[in-house]
Amino acid sequence: MNNDNEPLSVGKADDSKDYFAQRELKKGAVGWLLLVGLGIAYVISGDFAGWNFGIAQGGWGGMFVAVVLAAIMYLCICLSMSEMSTMMPTAGGGYSFARMAFGPFGGYLTGTAILIEYAIAPAAIATFIGAYCESLFGIGGWIIYLICYLVFMGLHLKGAGEALKIMFVITAIAVVAVVVFLVAMVPHFKSANLFDIAIDSSKAGASHFLPQGYLGIWAAVPYAIWFFLAVEGVPLAAEEAKNPAQSLPRGLIGAMLILAAFAILILILSAGAAGASVLKDSGAPLVDAIVKVYGQGVLANFVNFVGLAGLIASFFSIIYAYSRQIFALSRAGYLPTSLSLTNKNKSPYLAVIIPGIIGFLLSLTKQGDLLILIAVFGATISYVLMMMAHIKLRISQPDVHRPYRTPGGIATSSIALILSVIAVVAGFLVDPKVWFIALGIYVVFILYFLVYSRYHLISGTPEEEFASIKAAEQEL
Repeated sequence: MNNDNEPLSVGKADDSKDYFAQRELKKGAVGWLLLVGLGIAYVISGDFAGWNFGIAQGGWGGMFVAVVLAAIMYLCICLSMSEMSTMMPTAGGGYSFARMAFGPFGGYLTGTAILIEYAIAPAAIATFIGAYCESLFGIGGWIIYLICYLVFMGLHLKGAGEALKIMFVITAIAVVAVVVFLVAMVPHFKSANLFDIAIDSSKAGASHFLPQGYLGIWAAVPYAIWFFLAVEGVPLAAEEAKNPAQSLPRGLIGAMLILAAFAILILILSAGAAGASVLKDSGAPLVDAIVKVYGQGVLANFVNFVGLAGLIASFFSIIYAYSRQIFALSRAGYLPTSLSLTNKNKSPYLAVIIPGIIGFLLSLTKQGDLLILIAVFGATISYVLMMMAHIKLRISQPDVHRPYRTPGGIATSSIALILSVIAVVAGFLVDPKVWFIALGIYVVFILYFLVYSRYHLISGTPEEEFASIKAAEQEL
């Protein structure tokens, strides 16, 4: 990575003022409560489907250890990103922070890793929405995926304020469903149900707690991450936030604490009531847990129907995330600049539509578990780079104004960095073929930068201006 904060090569638009006028987001559209809702919305689909595949990989005990490690990692990430987001509140999020720390190439490596995460995650979520719809209405498959993409891309084209308010209501409904589910599971909890998966005695360390042995913990990590994946996307709303110095840390940390509580409670109570073996391969684990305990009835239909709100909330909100990441990368010239054009509602319309088409095509594979692994690959690579950025900025620019400072400082981001590296390796252990597919996508992005976009970067972006100002201050 280039450690020089000056761009490798920066071009200017023909009319700089006009260029940025066509690429403006709606200022002050989002308060801190909406940011908490956004953080929960990004992730809450992970409560309803996807996480349970970790039980198949590591048994309940392996998944439990993996979830605790993932929760620690994400809390440290959120604390570190809260600091960086108040230093530089721009729509680029993690890309902007790495850009400031490591220069254009470091920013691009981080931004494209985040983009892989956010572009792939909705495709995985669409497959889970299809599974829930098939369970409830008898209709699933491509028609459900298509409806999801068309409806929710359309809502995002109406503008951030309107879209996020709708998202907040959907998320609130999903939270109600989770709470109802947890309350319903409590009377039927039996600790023996957590350990009803057969022990594979050929695995080192195999036991009732770890039926797949010690390596089962590693293999469960990518699915534990699904409980929290994308919460770090809250800073992508920085340019549309009210008072970002206060609202961004509140949004990030508040969302993370709620999500951590939900993850632990769902893992314990669902498996403890229904049995770990019932959930490990389920496409709709909360519904299957209710059916196992109460039978097919009103409660199961309620959790199924309202559970769709959780999946839809994440699907809806991650469209917002990928569009803002593409917007920031495009505005800076890393990606084709047409992708950052905004419509009359100040929504980056091509950044919403084009990844949506790609995501829909990927959802047709119906391989939700494999799509999760690709999304996790992008996420964990970005976490490594963002935590390195936090450490670098603390060392190289200690005097920069930080409205919020990470408790524990470098120690906190170092914990997240170590756990992120472990998570990258864990993805390889689960399915090397999928990991290499994700790596191949990443390499294509890198080649695009090296061959083309490094020579067509745009000056005057918030990230580039901020880096230049800080570099000048350093010299003075």
